[in-house]
Amino acid sequence: MAVGHGGAVASVDQDASAAGIEVLKKGGNAVDAAVATAAALGVSEPYSAGIGGGGYFVYYDAKSRTVRSLDGRETAPRTAGSGLFLENGKPLPFADAVTSGLAVGTPGTPATWQEALDSWGSRSLGTVLKPAERLARHGFTVDETFRSQTASNQARFADFPDTARLFLPGGKLPVVGSTFKNPDLARTYAELGDKGVDALYDGKLGRDLVRTVNKPPVDPDSGRNARPGDLSMKDLRGYEVKRRTPTKTSYRGLDVYSMAPSSSGGTTVGEALNILERTDLSEATRTRYLHRFIEASRIAFADRGRWVGDPAFEDVPKKELLSQKYADSRACLIKDDAVLKSPLAPGDPRDPVPCRAGDKAAPTTYEGENTTHLTAADKWGNVVAYTLTIEQTGGSGITVPGRGFLLNNELTDFSFAPANPAVHDPNLPGPASARVRRSRRPSSSTSGTGRSSRSARPAARPSSRPSCRP
Repeated sequence: MAVGHGGAVASVDQDASAAGIEVLKKGGNAVDAAVATAAALGVSEPYSAGIGGGGYFVYYDAKSRTVRSLDGRETAPRTAGSGLFLENGKPLPFADAVTSGLAVGTPGTPATWQEALDSWGSRSLGTVLKPAERLARHGFTVDETFRSQTASNQARFADFPDTARLFLPGGKLPVVGSTFKNPDLARTYAELGDKGVDALYDGKLGRDLVRTVNKPPVDPDSGRNARPGDLSMKDLRGYEVKRRTPTKTSYRGLDVYSMAPSSSGGTTVGEALNILERTDLSEATRTRYLHRFIEASRIAFADRGRWVGDPAFEDVPKKELLSQKYADSRACLIKDDAVLKSPLAPGDPRDPVPCRAGDKAAPTTYEGENTTHLTAADKWGNVVAYTLTIEQTGGSGITVPGRGFLLNNELTDFSFAPANPAVHDPNLPGPASARVRRSRRPSSSTSGTGRSSRSARPAARPSSRPSCRP
């Protein structure tokens, strides 16, 4: 047990948490500490987070007792169409799509940091990046999880010379107990701290990123076909962090706030909780509890697949999905002596009819298990819950040359094609809309209030990675 005062930081990594605590000790608030921790995770947790990715930032303001949130999700290039991941009319193999420029969305993480600091922070970006810059320059101690994650990516990392130089020095896996340094990332953080995030969204760093996406630097002897993307400086310059009204639902007397669409986390978790609300779980056996929990999640995910997408392009019935009336109409599908059929047809939250199962089902799309999460609180009572990611463990596998960070593969969170052509899919890729003047964001299962993708640890990382997705 650790007892203290003045705030707290929890993340998967001791060095990253220490970066946040350092900022708190120097008078910073929870937002300052959250950004410092996130930047440090980009150093020591580079396969799950970094400035090449995006995320969702949820903030509780103690003074006003309100919850705010930022959608820093990556966006598709303005030229992306519904056939982004189709070749010859068929979806690309998932592994081929992941390790490609096609998979890379416009990063939202640096813009999220700046927006959070401008809105609720008390320190500059340059100040809160200093601990991470120092960590990148001096290094962190390699543990078994970092080595094993590198090993699981070794084959594809080796196909990209810049990735191999950074993560496979000398062509070998990093040794447990050795010190891993990333001087390129230290310089990148120093540049962001000095010039601001425009260095990425309208500067040389951005041009380096765009060039890497559009012509992935592959070893010509590898035989890998890393398909090029079509990202532009116009995409970077047009990127916007979106302020979202958080979702809110009540569960047994507690108010639960979470991320609204483009994330599906808040509506899906909220619907599942509402379904469970009427069930007395206090006397339930473990088997009955798990059965009810799984079936409530199955129902919520069926509805998620039909109704949740980027709200700039889709009419997402957020209020109706979170209504208790709709949850009750779906809860009566659950029987203690039977398992719901999969795939389960979605309901219609705009027209809730008790126990109507629907007749058109679509299989649940692929859900990965990779991301990271942090929580920061300060002495004033402010709290941040921040989930950030580059999607797959190791992202796209593509490192921006000389910059020290991996690019995301977030666009693979789009549906490659409708799972069932008879059921509307709100999560297909598509071009920018002239009406909304911005690019489409893929849906995410991040709830913004979840736990990390692996348990926080004081010294050694566990080898398994439980999902933070609902």
